[in-house]
Amino acid sequence: MSLLVAIPVFNEHKHILRVLTLTKQYTDNILVVDDGSTDDTPRLLRKFPDISIIRHESNLGYGQSLIDAFTYAHRKKYQWLISMDCDEQHEPAEIPRFIEAINRNDSDIISGSRYLLNLPNDDLPPPDRRAINQRITDMLNRRLGLRITDAFCGFKACRVAALNCLRLSEPGYAIPLQFWAEAARVRLRISELPVRTVYADPNRYFGGELDDPKHRYRHYMDVFEKQMNRSFGPTRNACRACGREAHAISACPLCCGA
Repeated sequence: MSLLVAIPVFNEHKHILRVLTLTKQYTDNILVVDDGSTDDTPRLLRKFPDISIIRHESNLGYGQSLIDAFTYAHRKKYQWLISMDCDEQHEPAEIPRFIEAINRNDSDIISGSRYLLNLPNDDLPPPDRRAINQRITDMLNRRLGLRITDAFCGFKACRVAALNCLRLSEPGYAIPLQFWAEAARVRLRISELPVRTVYADPNRYFGGELDDPKHRYRHYMDVFEKQMNRSFGPTRNACRACGREAHAISACPLCCGA
């Protein structure tokens, strides 16, 4: 089993040395996607000449960084990819647990979940992030028939052949909405792995309008509804309760509270 660990980064000079040093304890196959960092990140990356790097000349977005990592893993013929963030919310010491889950060979996506179990030393997430995550997770479960508990955890192990079936194009932080819709479309096998909730810096921001929780939620839903049309076609099947149409795979967003 060939495995790549992919880490998107943008201005992570505070964390990148620790994260990469710890990650190298578990694998030699590491890809960093530097999304146009303007701080000391590029210089610090030169301390790791054996790590593969994709560098965006400008900031293209978190989603684009993941898409580029998926493409790289496919091109280099890796069988599995583990994605993790570089802000120390994802602990490299968890990588062996993901590998154990991979070796059970019963999933295409093994998604980390901060809310599957209450783990010792869990941090409290910022209230607006937890509320939006819960609302979006419940909506995805209802409309896609999923059974996940954490829609936005970026700590995942994915079968590369399965990733190659997903039609992903969302460049920003809303990529999980597109990812889960596409995973449902091709009926990937999904499991979750409990990971600790870590917020080393609860004041980290998204940037721009996404820092407003109401705007962020509306943006996520807009991306999701557009993706539902792409993945499953135009809405159809009128809801018996209100007469509104819904996608064949989904329940009516009004009657079912989505």
